[in-house]
This record gives sequence, structure tokens and C-alpha cells, in this order.
Amino acid sequence: MRKIVECVPNISEGRNQAIIDACADAVRKVKGVKLLDVDPGKSTNRTVFTFVGDPESVVEGAFQFAKTAFELIDMNQHKGEHPRMGAVDVCPFVPVANVTVEECIDCAKKYGERVGKELGIPVYLYEEASTNPARKMLKQIRSGEYEGIKDKIYKPEWKPDFGPQEFLPKSGATVTGVRFFLIAYNINILGTKEQAHRIALNIREQGRSADEPGRLKDVKAIGWFVEEYNMAQVSMNLDNFRVTPPHVAFEECLKDAKEINIAVAGSELVGLIPLEAMLKAADYYMAKENLFIIDEKQKIRLVIERMGLSSIAQFIPEKRIIEYMLDDEVQEPLANMSVRDFVELVGARTSAPGGGSVSALAASLGAGLGAMMGWMSYGSKKFEHLDSKMRKFIPPLHIAMKELISMIDADTNAFNDYMLAMRLPKNTDEEKKIRNQKMQEGLKKAVEVPLKVMRTADGCWEWMNELAKVGNASSASDLEVGAKCLETGIWGAFKNVKINLPQIEDAEYKSKVVKEGEEILDRALKALKKIEKVIASRV
Repeated sequence: MRKIVECVPNISEGRNQAIIDACADAVRKVKGVKLLDVDPGKSTNRTVFTFVGDPESVVEGAFQFAKTAFELIDMNQHKGEHPRMGAVDVCPFVPVANVTVEECIDCAKKYGERVGKELGIPVYLYEEASTNPARKMLKQIRSGEYEGIKDKIYKPEWKPDFGPQEFLPKSGATVTGVRFFLIAYNINILGTKEQAHRIALNIREQGRSADEPGRLKDVKAIGWFVEEYNMAQVSMNLDNFRVTPPHVAFEECLKDAKEINIAVAGSELVGLIPLEAMLKAADYYMAKENLFIIDEKQKIRLVIERMGLSSIAQFIPEKRIIEYMLDDEVQEPLANMSVRDFVELVGARTSAPGGGSVSALAASLGAGLGAMMGWMSYGSKKFEHLDSKMRKFIPPLHIAMKELISMIDADTNAFNDYMLAMRLPKNTDEEKKIRNQKMQEGLKKAVEVPLKVMRTADGCWEWMNELAKVGNASSASDLEVGAKCLETGIWGAFKNVKINLPQIEDAEYKSKVVKEGEEILDRALKALKKIEKVIASRV
């Protein structure tokens, strides 16, 4: 699945549009990155940029952005209300989807190292990327601001993590690190400012005092009245949506509002939100109301309705959910092709897409046909007695189908790391050692992709077999075709696993992979025969 990192760099310039545009253009030119927002402030003389992409692309985008900003901004001339310490004041990396905090820390360090080495700028690490308690919070590092750096930077305890221990009047210093995704979220209250603030005090982590903390972790909140809306609001910053997601904050406010006999009139999302947060909310409401919804767009619609996200302005998923703003055609070009174009490309004079991508496609079709039989057995009066079973059988097949679709492109991209390693220098013994190590890592990655296809397809057999026993018999042949597609996808993926193994030097790894692959293939052959036998007994 696609890895998405958000980068939110701030520059000490909010008035010169030419400089702001140049920094934005530097990001736009980087492949694999999408610029989502540019927010200049004239009084603060500061601009916040937001862009997203895969880890490698985001680091490149951040570096090109910083290079442009440091070239064009002169801190000697800067005046503004917002605290700042350099031309690029802070450059945080934020995990959004399918990436860990550790991966984002790696992004921050790679970015910091390049800025320090190639641009000669002092760089400090903060938040999750810093291991120094005295230099973990941004306000600690930024203390004294730009004007204080000229004395502070020469102290031993303030030696930068990257770059020179030197005061640069034009550029200042910069900070990079990792923070969690912050969601700005307001809940509408048909009451007074005081009532909204009372609820805010109940829920925010700080609460009313140290002796009377609030109920929700990683939440900041206040109550205010918005004349434009003629409503009060509980205005919140959710500092870590994985700890306290928006739907939990909404339900807690709803509970408190009922206790003091005031109405909640929906809510308002300010800015963007990760898809994960929306799907968590969908899972909550589906469980609460015993709903069965598989289609992602319907899940999003459910959340919009239950949380009243369109109460102030229409909530348009394509403009508010980060993943929906990205270009799928760029991220998964093969999976987004027409059937005709994909097949013709497979048959063209090119090595990719090849057997690996076709195997992933075959397996995804197998899982899809299994899900199809489930749907043909669900939701009609004739098969109403099967509904509870279909609610159990359909989801894992649907999820496997979606995962396998993404592997169509993943297989074609699997050799990228190996090919990059091949281009590394090999003039010295140390360079040869590093090159060989990276090549071996690349080969293992090339093996792991088709192996993941096998594992994902292998997880479908239990549900396919259950469907064979009780599913709508009119779809029996579809299920048989699906089972054969699954088996074929597994067989083909194993061929792609084995063809890359001889070049891998790790004998233990090779033995382990072959053993697992043979076991999955053996289960596939047996499962196919079992399903064919069950279907034959019913038809």
C-alpha cells in the first residue's frame, strides 16, 4: 500500500510573493510530491507550505524547497511577529499513511544531513527525531530566536546535529524532526460560549488544572462563539489522531452536551484529514449500529452524516482527505490502466510489466470473484438466512483483492532499489562493500513483493471454501474460476520468488523463503481441489 509522508516547512517570508512562488515551484518540480497548500501571513512574515508524497520523494522535495529558500531569503532584513530562527524556520515530517514514526525520523535525518552538508546550514533535530531532552521541544531550540543564535550556537551544548557550528547572518539556523498529524476540529454547539468552554474544559487533556485533568489525551480545546455561524463551538487541536480520533472527541462532546441539555449541530474540519481517521470513524459507527458497509465511499458518506461534517460547508472528500488529493495514476499507473492497455503493454517488447504483475492481477481477480459470490448471496430475501455469514466472508476477500491490486505496480517497482544499487561507485573496497550490501537488500526486496502476493492470496482460501459450501449456487462457476485464478497467481508469484533467489548470498534467508513458498503452493493446490469437489457436490 502507498506510503504517504506529509512535510510542513515554514519559511521566514510572508510578503514577497515572488519568493513564496519560487519555493512552491521548487516543490512542484519534484516527481512523486504534491503541493497541497501554501499559507502566507503578512503580519507574521511567515509562510507555511504543505506537501505530501512517498518518503524518498518528500525528502527530495524538502531539500529542493530549502535550497531555494536559503538562496532567496536574507534574515538580516526579516521582521515579523512569529518566532523564527532561520530562513527555513522548521521542517517537520509527519506520518500520514502506511509509514512509521521511525521512517519519518529517517526522513528528517536524511534531509538534515543534506542541508548541513550540501547547503552548509546548521540543522537541529526536534520532537521525535531528537534524543536530547534539552533540545526536544521546538520552543527550547528556538529560544532567543534568530537574534540569539550568534552567541548560542558556539556553546558546546548547542552544537548543531548537522552542518557547521557557525552563525550565518543571511540564513540563520533551521530545525527538522517528526511530529504527529495535527487535526484542527470544531464541534458546533447551539448554546453559549460559556457552555462550549465548559465542555472544552471537560475533554481537553489539560482540563481545568493539574488536579482536575480532562478526559481526552493529546487534545487542546477552548470554547468560543462564532458570530458568522450564530453558534458556539468547542474548538480543538487533536495532536495525535491515533490516540484521540475526531469521532471520539465528537461523541464525548455530544455526551456532555446532552447532560447540560444543549444541542450539537454537527462539526467542522479545518484543513485536511488522513483517510485512516475517517475509516476509524466509519468502523466505530458501523459497529455501534451493526451496519455492513464495504465500499469506501459509502463509509466516508456515513462519517460525514453521523458527525455532521457538512453542517458549516459541504465536506468534499476529494478536497479534504489527503489520500484522495493525490494522483492515483502516478502512484499506480498499471493498476489504473484500462484492461486493453494493460494487456497490450504486457504483450509489448518490454520486460515490465511481466509475470510478477500478471500474477498479482490473477490473484486479485481470484479474490474478487470470491467476494462477488458473497455479494450474490447477500442482501436479498431469498438468501436472507446467509446474511450473517456473508458479513463475515466478504470483508477479508474484499481487503485481499484491494491489496493484491496495489501489488500489480509494486512488482514492477520491486527492482528499483537493486538497479539504484547497481549504479553506486565501486572504486574502493569500502565502496564495493556498500554497493554489494545495497544490491543484496534490493534483491531481497524484489523477492518480498511476490512473496507478499503469495501470503495475501493464501489468506483467501478459508473464505473461498466457506463460500463454496453455502454461497449462491448460481455463482458456483465464478467461484471456481476465482479459485483457479488464486492458485495461478500463487504459482506465478512463486516463480518470480525463485528466479531472484540464486543471486542472494544469505543461505538461511533463501532456505526459509523456499520452504514458506512451497508450503503456500502446496496449500493452494489442495485448496483448489477441495473447492472443486465441494462445488461438484452442490451443482
